[in-house]
Amino acid sequence: MKPRTRARSAALQALYEVDLTGHPVGTVLQERLEESDLDATLADFTRQIVLGVWPMVKVLDQFITEHAPEWPMDQVAVIDRNILRIALWEFAVNGKTPIKVAINEAVELAKTFGSDSTPRFVNGVLGSLANRQNEIRQAMKRYIDEQDQAN
Repeated sequence: MKPRTRARSAALQALYEVDLTGHPVGTVLQERLEESDLDATLADFTRQIVLGVWPMVKVLDQFITEHAPEWPMDQVAVIDRNILRIALWEFAVNGKTPIKVAINEAVELAKTFGSDSTPRFVNGVLGSLANRQNEIRQAMKRYIDEQDQAN
């Protein structure tokens, strides 16, 4: 597994645990980082993903739901929805990962952690989201600005 893919994998595992159990995100993240063999740069990337995705779960889920209406988020497998959240956050919020890379990485995580149908599902949903990436980026920026003003 490539280094940044390993960092995404650690982030996915942390988000999966938090989503499934409700354990505190900081504690789970710290445990995953201690268990992983990531250098400081990759550990920081993992931290950015988890701490970027988790506070925005509801808004990320709204966009995902629009593009997978036949699969309500509470019916999507926990691992699948977290793979989608990470990819969407990477290309629509963080903006440092090219969209094709985010999708390819998500499909790789889906192959490793998901069911046989997960890679196709993830690719399809993210492909639909990619077609609206500018609109989604603008909506995410507005959401972040509103959150900053509220705090």
